[in-house]
Amino acid sequence: MSPEIDQTESYLRLLTQHDRWLAAYVHSLVSHTADAEDILQDVKITLWKQFERFEPGTNFRAWARVIATHQILNYRRAKKKHEHEEIDEAFIQAVASEIDRRGDALDHRAEALQSCLRKLPDAHRKILLWRYQEDCEIPEIAEKSGRSVEAVYRLLSRVRQNLNECITRQLTQS
Repeated sequence: MSPEIDQTESYLRLLTQHDRWLAAYVHSLVSHTADAEDILQDVKITLWKQFERFEPGTNFRAWARVIATHQILNYRRAKKKHEHEEIDEAFIQAVASEIDRRGDALDHRAEALQSCLRKLPDAHRKILLWRYQEDCEIPEIAEKSGRSVEAVYRLLSRVRQNLNECITRQLTQS
């Protein structure tokens, strides 16, 4: 494989891995959805253009956050010229840091959740899949699983409680 293909694949893997986080980050700092989407596109283009500067093995999210923050600040500066809006760069940087801090905690929680989900019986995982990934309503899950509606409610409640306890145990152990 050529180095160019390796670089493209590497970029796409990292971007895919962090895409939801990046979108949430930009949308949390830009109030207008259309503007946030434009900025997000610009960020992804800039990330690609500057990807040769990224050092493999370092923190892609931190690197992407710096680029996204610059794009957001540029957007706010341009908007300020047209709308006389006040800009507080320190505020944006503080929010960005808090998002990073919480993002790391959520990453650990998501890893713990994945580990706990693997420990569940297949039947319980299937019910969770129907409910949360396929957005099935409780009566539909009851029909699919051969259980009563009440039994599905009780089972989901127990499984959620068990998952929460498992996640808490895992997080306190690490």
